[in-house]
Amino acid sequence: MDAERIVDLFMFAIPSLITGILAYYFFKEHTKNEDGRRRYLLKKDMEVTALPIRLQAYERMALYLERISPSKLLVRVKPTSSNKEDYESLLISSIEQELEHNLSQQIYISDKCWNIISAAKNATIQLIRKASLLKKTDTAEKLREVILTEMMERRAPSDAALSFIKDEVSELY
Repeated sequence: MDAERIVDLFMFAIPSLITGILAYYFFKEHTKNEDGRRRYLLKKDMEVTALPIRLQAYERMALYLERISPSKLLVRVKPTSSNKEDYESLLISSIEQELEHNLSQQIYISDKCWNIISAAKNATIQLIRKASLLKKTDTAEKLREVILTEMMERRAPSDAALSFIKDEVSELY
């Protein structure tokens, strides 16, 4: 009789256990899906508010790259004397100051994009320094001429970075 009661007890307990286990997994999956849905909605809301800020950061970095383009930089920053070293320092200082005004923008753009922008800045500075080291460059005006001639023969370092920014922004849409 005890064995029969134990079997009856198991017969009632097994469906309850199966129902309990199924309910546990159902609610676990439901909770997981609900959590994923909330995260998706939160991310979507964040993108709506963050997208204008990110686009503004890309705009500012594009403007920076335009401003440090040697041909535009030389037109904007005029030599204060005929000394080529002073003019070289003035140009490099202008490039560095422009970047300092935009340092905070790096948190809104990708690391790869920031590295490409930094590389363009460094390449532009290197171009100015190399032009200054040439023997034919003996005055500030001659330095301007040499750099402008160089820019006629090849693309400015900032052009490649600007192309990268355009590609990266197009991926946001």
